[in-house]
Amino acid sequence: MKKLVLILLALSLLIPAGLFAAGGTQQTGPLTLSVWTHEDPNRTRIEERYIQEFQTANPNVKVERTTQASGKLIELVQTAFAANQGPDIFNLSIEDEYPYIANGRVAPVNYAAAGYRNKADLINAYAEGFLDPVTVDGNIYGLPLELTNWCIYVNKKVFRSAGLDPERDYPKTWEDMVTVSEKLVIRNGDILTRRGFDFRYPYYLVAFVPMVEQLGGKLVSDDGKTAIVGDEAWLTFLRFMRDWGPSGKNLGSPTYSNARNLFNRDNNDIAMATTGLYQQGRIKADNPEFFESKEWMVVPYPKFRNAVKDVAGCYYGHYYMVNAQSSKANQDASWKLIGYMLSHPEEYLTEVSLIQPTKALFNSPAYKSMPYSDVFTKDMQRGHIVYFGAHSAELQALIRNAVESVMLSGVAPEQALATLRSAAQELIDDK
Repeated sequence: MKKLVLILLALSLLIPAGLFAAGGTQQTGPLTLSVWTHEDPNRTRIEERYIQEFQTANPNVKVERTTQASGKLIELVQTAFAANQGPDIFNLSIEDEYPYIANGRVAPVNYAAAGYRNKADLINAYAEGFLDPVTVDGNIYGLPLELTNWCIYVNKKVFRSAGLDPERDYPKTWEDMVTVSEKLVIRNGDILTRRGFDFRYPYYLVAFVPMVEQLGGKLVSDDGKTAIVGDEAWLTFLRFMRDWGPSGKNLGSPTYSNARNLFNRDNNDIAMATTGLYQQGRIKADNPEFFESKEWMVVPYPKFRNAVKDVAGCYYGHYYMVNAQSSKANQDASWKLIGYMLSHPEEYLTEVSLIQPTKALFNSPAYKSMPYSDVFTKDMQRGHIVYFGAHSAELQALIRNAVESVMLSGVAPEQALATLRSAAQELIDDK
C-alpha cells in the first residue's frame, strides 16, 4: 500500500501546477474549507473554539476539520493529492511536506489575509531561520503550527524500582542507554513487558540521522550530490540498532507499541521515551496525578561515547499550508483562518505545550516558566533542522528499511548499508 501511495504521489507531482485551473477560479457565495491535521485532543479543543469564533466572524465560511494519526495522515494526504482532491488546509512535518512545495502543489502565503502588512512584517515576527524551510524563490509557503525538538522523558519511579537514581544514573551516552536499559528491562520469555527505553521508529530523519552525524556521517553531502556519507559511521549505527533489537540484546523493537504513547500511563511498562515539550500537555490531560507527582523529568538527547560531533535530535516544524488547487476564494479564506488560529501562540503553549517560534513567545514568561524548557532550548542549540527536500519522505523510508532489516530480518549491516546507499543515491541523482 505504501509503495502504491508513493507511486501515485510521484506520478501526480509530475503534472505541472499550471495545469490545475482551480487555483485561479473565482468563487462566490458560501465557502467550505477542509482542514486535515494530526490528532492532538488538547489542540483539537482550542482549535475547534478558534474555528467557531472564525465562523461567527465570517458567516459565509464553513470549516470542516478532521484529524488522523500522524502516520495515517501522511498517507491520506499523499493519496488525496495524487487524485487532485487534496484538502484546502493541511499540515505535516516539514520533511513530509516539503515535496508539495517543491512540486508546486501549495499556494504561497497571502500576507494580508494571514494578518501581516507584508512579507517583511511576517519574517520579523518569527525567530531567525524558522521560515527558511518553507521559503523557496523568495516566496513563503507555510506558517508554523509548531516547532519541535525531542529530548528524553524519564519516569523516576521506574528507575528507583530497579535500584537506580534517576538524577544521577540517567543515560548521557547511547552506550549508557544500553547499560541502563538492561537494568530496567523486564521480560516474559522473549517478550518485553517493561522496556527501559525505545526509539521513535517512524521518524528516522529526526531521531536517527543525528546518531549517524554524531559519529561523523551524513545523510547527504554538503554539495547535495552524494547520499549516505561516512561508511564507518553508518555501519556503527546499524550495528548498534541490530544489537538493540530482538536478535541482539532484545531491548526494544519497532514491533512494540510506541514508547511515547505508553509513557503517560505510568503503568511500569516504559522508563524512558523520546518526545517533545508538547508531551507535558498530554501527560497533564491523560494522567493528571502523574503530571502533578513530579515523578518524571526531562534530560538531554544522548550522544555516542566516541562522538566526533555534539549533535542532538533534529528539530522540525509542522507548517499549515494551503492547496494551490483550491479556488482563489478558498485560498484567501484559508490563510485568514490560519492567521487567526496562529494568533494565539501563548495559548497553544500553555494549553497544548506547542511552540510557535515567534520572537515574542521565546521571550515570554510563559515559555521560560515551562518545566524543562531550558533542556529543550539547549538541545535545540545542539541540533539543526531536520533534512527536507524533494525526496525527504522517500529517504526516510529507505532508512527505515535499512534499520528494520538489521533488527528484524537478520540482514548484515554491510548489506543493509549497500542497499541503502544505492537506493538513496538513485533518489539524489533523480532531480
